[in-house]
Amino acid sequence: MNKRKIYPILVLILVVAVYGYEHFLKTEEATIIISEGKKTKENTNEFFLPTSTTGQIVHHKGYSLSYSEPHEQAEWVAYELKKSQLSNTNFDRPYFEIDKAVKTGAADWKNYKNSGFDRGHLCPAGDRRYSKEAHDETFLTSNISPQEHNFNAGIWNNLEQKVRYWASKYDGVFVVTGGVLKGNMETIGYERVAVPNQFYKVLIDTNSGKTKMIAFLMPHENSNKPLYEFVVSVDTIETLTGIDFFPELDDALENKLEASNSYKDWSF
Repeated sequence: MNKRKIYPILVLILVVAVYGYEHFLKTEEATIIISEGKKTKENTNEFFLPTSTTGQIVHHKGYSLSYSEPHEQAEWVAYELKKSQLSNTNFDRPYFEIDKAVKTGAADWKNYKNSGFDRGHLCPAGDRRYSKEAHDETFLTSNISPQEHNFNAGIWNNLEQKVRYWASKYDGVFVVTGGVLKGNMETIGYERVAVPNQFYKVLIDTNSGKTKMIAFLMPHENSNKPLYEFVVSVDTIETLTGIDFFPELDDALENKLEASNSYKDWSF
């Protein structure tokens, strides 16, 4: 075989070898990240984590989540927002990235492109301004859900700001939030990311002397109604989603608090 024929073959072999090695490294990296995502982090209060209906819980440093592969988003994202974590620091917005810790593969951010929907944070970047790492972590695609812009920037944003107010007033709250992944839902993108018709947020306060809960259920549309008009019992959201929110609480206390839709203990 002459040299003119040998050189192209050698180049092809080299290219294949380099590509194969890079693919091996990426696979190894993803395996390590998935393994790390299974470990409860030190600053994750595992006691308050809900049950998972999907069997796929992922722990990041600033929040935990239960990923629903059929809907290509989290059925819940949970985190503690401490008073000491509240900050007005402004970090540059990073690019959204696919969450490699999701073993089934998190949705690609490109599903949202030209969809008409915002990439709506479930754990808001504004709740994780105490460090750049924590802030940037909220831009993983496992932490976003399709939201209409007016909803995301309107009533939903109002609720997020109210949560920060309560975190300051009550020296921290534990938050669980997500879309209701049930019923007939529109989908977007090539991976058919579900667009929830409703979103919920559940809070528990155990720091201010008396344990209390409050839950919100909002239609996926902007509203000028006051926030308290969206208050429902935790039981209502559990029935809708199939999620048990605070299974580690004493049963008597859990049953009492989750049955109530009163907001009188929360300052609006």
